[in-house]
Amino acid sequence: MKKFMLLIREDLSRLAEMTEAELQADIAEMTAWAEELAAKGHLLSGEPLEPETRYVRKNHIASDGPFAEARESISGYFLIEAEDLDHAARIAASCPPLMENKIAIEVRPLMIYA
Repeated sequence: MKKFMLLIREDLSRLAEMTEAELQADIAEMTAWAEELAAKGHLLSGEPLEPETRYVRKNHIASDGPFAEARESISGYFLIEAEDLDHAARIAASCPPLMENKIAIEVRPLMIYA
């Protein structure tokens, strides 16, 4: 099995406009999916991320601009195990909020140094 990072991408304006009840419903839906992944032996870890961000480059830290103020941002991640990239993508495609078009998921293999 190989390791993959699932980067959860969400529209930040949608998140900002959600009621507390809507937010809790989304969290419960994602938690149930994570528990399903764990039960199947795929989930290694995962966490939601706060919406605040900084974009850091040599000699510059941006708290605004095209990256820090992007419409879409990474709102969380999962670290999973899967057979290959296609298998990891199929796992990501089973995410209920993705199927409801609330989020997008970027699937990235971890680079393993031998």
